[in-house]
Amino acid sequence: MASTDALDETGEVDALEGLPTPRRRETLIGHREAERTLLEAYRGGRIHHGWLIGGPKGIGKATLAYRFARFVLTNPDPSAPVVADATSLSVATGHPVAHRIAAGAHPDLLVLSRRYDPDKKRVTAGIPVDDVRRCISFFGSTAAEGGWRIAIVDPADDMNASAANAVLKILEEPPPRALFLVVSHTPGRLLPTIRSRCRALTLEPLATEEIAMALDEFGVGARTDPADLPLVSGLAEGSLRRAITLLQGDGIALYRAFRKLVDRLPGVEVAPLHAFADMITRKGEEESYAVFLDLLRDWLWRRVRGLPEPDGSAGPLSQVPPIAWADAFEAISTTAATAEGYNLDKKSVVLGAFRALAEAAGRR
Repeated sequence: MASTDALDETGEVDALEGLPTPRRRETLIGHREAERTLLEAYRGGRIHHGWLIGGPKGIGKATLAYRFARFVLTNPDPSAPVVADATSLSVATGHPVAHRIAAGAHPDLLVLSRRYDPDKKRVTAGIPVDDVRRCISFFGSTAAEGGWRIAIVDPADDMNASAANAVLKILEEPPPRALFLVVSHTPGRLLPTIRSRCRALTLEPLATEEIAMALDEFGVGARTDPADLPLVSGLAEGSLRRAITLLQGDGIALYRAFRKLVDRLPGVEVAPLHAFADMITRKGEEESYAVFLDLLRDWLWRRVRGLPEPDGSAGPLSQVPPIAWADAFEAISTTAATAEGYNLDKKSVVLGAFRALAEAAGRR
């Protein structure tokens, strides 16, 4: 199962069970133009010291950042023939640099991300400012292997104001042969001064065929009906991570059960609703509850924007004013957050959400 705070053996958070984390990924799905941009910039000899790699969560931004770091640390001379002849940022399988990066043990690569705090026995809420300040000594010292020093911030969205300002100070006065790769799901929310000191590289959501290719590679798509792949891709909005989470959490079946209920709005059938709520909130179904909340928020957001469902349907609810759905979105989000914070009954959250949806649907 996927888990927001799941850890891999190096302590990396946001791991998906049984699948390689970005630092271990040897292949890149899609984003060939972005890869070419980085490669051309590097072998041009005047590469920008800061790159802001933006785009929706789960589309491969961190994978690309590690791929670029791996290539640069393997080939520290941009003018070397191997760099001039390269057609991608690929590094040979089994290369020592790749091994050290995969193990989180390369001395010239610093990764800033949420981490597991063994003292508090929990994952940090964000990127600790003390970790960011480590960059000062990291970039102030000579590269251990005589080449580049690289820092990856994954994602920058997890930085608080203090951490963001600490990053900004380094970006303002970068040392020679230093690279800062800033990954962000919502670049527009970062400090304008950070954005202005980085070269923006925006990645697009993955296409349906690219998601299908990745699911096959990971062995996740073996149990998926090929006819469902467009729906998976649509619900995932081009995010491979979301597609995997949906499939691991029976998200397609859950979405269809959810649709049967919301397609009857503003009417609500009590027995089917309670059966649905029981199914996703019983003990051991934490993943189903989390997937439901994601599906619900996305469904509401499509209603606010007047967009059709991934299967192309719109239905009579298209007549409901967007403000009604926006009000429901805010109310449900607040209730879900409160329940999470105080460990309240999840079934009441589900039932309350459908009451809010029914009220919104009645405002036609």
